Amino acid sequence: MPAPGLLDGVTVLDLASVGPAARTSRWLSDYGARVIKVGPPPRRDGVQITPPFFAYAGHRGMQRALVDLKAPAGRDAFLRLAATADVVIESFRPGVVDRLGIGDDAVRRVNPGIVYCSTSGYGQHGPRSAWVGHDLNYLAAGGYLACTGRGPDGAPALPGATVADSAAGGMQAVIAILAALVARAATGQGTYLDVSVADGVISLMSLNIDEYLATGEVPGPRHSLLTGRYACYDVYAAADGEWLAVAAIEPHFFANLCRALSCDRWITHQTDDAVQDAIRADFAAAFAARPRDEWVAALGPADTCVSAVASVPELVHDEHFRARRVFVTAARADGPDFDQVGWLFAGADRDQPTPRVLDAGVTHTAALLRDVGFDDATLTELEHEGVIA
Repeated sequence: MPAPGLLDGVTVLDLASVGPAARTSRWLSDYGARVIKVGPPPRRDGVQITPPFFAYAGHRGMQRALVDLKAPAGRDAFLRLAATADVVIESFRPGVVDRLGIGDDAVRRVNPGIVYCSTSGYGQHGPRSAWVGHDLNYLAAGGYLACTGRGPDGAPALPGATVADSAAGGMQAVIAILAALVARAATGQGTYLDVSVADGVISLMSLNIDEYLATGEVPGPRHSLLTGRYACYDVYAAADGEWLAVAAIEPHFFANLCRALSCDRWITHQTDDAVQDAIRADFAAAFAARPRDEWVAALGPADTCVSAVASVPELVHDEHFRARRVFVTAARADGPDFDQVGWLFAGADRDQPTPRVLDAGVTHTAALLRDVGFDDATLTELEHEGVIA
């Protein structure tokens, strides 16, 4: 059996089906929290998006409660669950949980120590608080897209990962929840958390934004070292058409790279704007002479900050990630076993038994409500009325 997780004993009610909040509960669960996914009964399936079976690690290790929150009896059932929980996470539009009678004030009346986390695109107040959006919108609003590379038509490149939903939203929420739990341990008081994904993007962009606020310099592609101003921080094509990432920021790493590419004449010109095009051309010509993996084998261990631009099929078989047990095999009742990303964050236990994903149609509603005082007759009535499933 695995050792108890760092959040062992913490109970989380997650009202979200997708997006930043779903990532938040996934990561809290990875640290050992007991997560209960709260969704609508089948007759209300259109209310929420149902993610594919593999999304969010298949909700491995979680429980599911299906409750009609629009029904008074469903609201009361949720509040009974919330009375014994530590954290509530929701991602409805601002104001919706209050109209349903399950907002922070309502939950706090039955559980003063609750950590109540609302996640939304633009926050719970402000001129755009009611606007809808997705990852790309928040990256655009927060300045991320304006600083990314450009395609042939001059358009900002679409990101290859949901940076806003994950880092700006889900991780922000995890950090805030953990801080609130630490504060509660000292004071006994709960906290309300207003997680805005767009605010989180601005936090991720703070190096560029703070530069502009302090100096007036407008950041953008090729403006700074980290957005491609210098040849030492860029991507280059190899002889086989694959790509290499170069991030030789420190002068001694840049010098090592120049020597390895027979470009010694550029060692003292790393940040000389007048010759960056020439350096890039020489680097590009050098990298084009050999296949990507040959370059990685030669340069990776040579203190040059060079790595392969790996595809997903490549990285899931990569010897380094396999050695670190980054991937695990998950079991499911209604299909074959499959590999998935494991428990990755520092402090999470990577030596756990084979995880089992939360199979479609499986619910724990009756057992969970029985634990908070509902008798069998009441549960049968609620199920018959479609309030729970």
